[in-house]
Amino acid sequence: MDKRGRKNPLLLGASSFFNDVGSNSINAIIPFYITALGGGGIAIGLVSGLRDGISSFFNMLGGWLSDKIGKRKPLVFTGYLISDIFKFLLLIAGSWQQAVAFDSSSRIGKFRDAPRDAILAKETENRGKKFGIQQTLDSAGAVIGTLLVLFLFWKLNFSFRTIILISSVIALVSLITVSLVKDYRNKEEKKTSAKKGNILGKDLKYFILVASVFVFGNFGFYMFLELRAKEITGSIIIPLVLFVIYNIVYSAFPVPFGKLSDRIGRKRVLLIGYCLFFLISLGLIFTSNIIYLGVIFALYGLVYAITDSNQRAFISDMSGSAKGTAFGIYYFATGITAIIGGLIAGYLWNIDYSIMFTFTAVIALASIILLLFMKEKLNAEKI
Repeated sequence: MDKRGRKNPLLLGASSFFNDVGSNSINAIIPFYITALGGGGIAIGLVSGLRDGISSFFNMLGGWLSDKIGKRKPLVFTGYLISDIFKFLLLIAGSWQQAVAFDSSSRIGKFRDAPRDAILAKETENRGKKFGIQQTLDSAGAVIGTLLVLFLFWKLNFSFRTIILISSVIALVSLITVSLVKDYRNKEEKKTSAKKGNILGKDLKYFILVASVFVFGNFGFYMFLELRAKEITGSIIIPLVLFVIYNIVYSAFPVPFGKLSDRIGRKRVLLIGYCLFFLISLGLIFTSNIIYLGVIFALYGLVYAITDSNQRAFISDMSGSAKGTAFGIYYFATGITAIIGGLIAGYLWNIDYSIMFTFTAVIALASIILLLFMKEKLNAEKI
């Protein structure tokens, strides 16, 4: 790999950073924007599920297409561009249905993720660390974005629409950084990938099942944490502050846990994350104290830092040369379960928050049990 190619984790991370400064500024207020337009718990569950569901379908399409044409970078660039367009369209939403439609449709651009991960997967050494670098910059952008929206909303008293406009403009910077990425995949690799028959081995299929079960209970979870914080405090500012804490923790730990998974294996590290999510769900059933909820926000950030990049690294470890397609199928499977999980959660939330968190605890426990049966070759050669 040439010198420029070795900069890809940083360049892709920078693209994620600027996109997430804009996206997370919007993500932080979207539950309140939707409720201000008349939406309720089911609307929140719908948008959280649709986000992942639409992402999943287009991730699978993007992964397959990137393997077929032998190029990743154009798809990554186009994906960021489409997402930015729908961010701007949120400005004209006149109902919660339109807000849900525009926010969910921005996820069409997520077909960039599988090609992006395939570029990162070109790194055969310290793969967990490389994915961790990208994830750290991604979540660092989320921290800055949340701090930005807190400043704009609290100190400057900007409206939701003005915040969305500013956030959308910032997200455009990601197009510049992604244009500098080295797309080094050649025609020979394209032919090899095209000839691959069954790219999903038995272990890979099983892990996609495990991850899908986990996501069934871990759908847009932060939105319901924000709503719970608002219920307890009666304030929008406190949930935004807690969301900042979540993102700070989320951004600080992907690299350390990526390095740890490189040493001791993905399964052991993911078990830590799955078990922590189970304990968080149990705690939320009984918690009505804002201090305890703040601790839970931080712990949930740790859950995401542990699971997100390491699940992707695990997929990379077990997939063959058609990594784009493998990532696409992974995103598709987890996204479909997120849609269903989000809708169920929204319905249960309208009944009682404790019932919803009981649901997520049961699903988390099921994912732990399934992961325990997962086989992993710690010293296997990475493809």
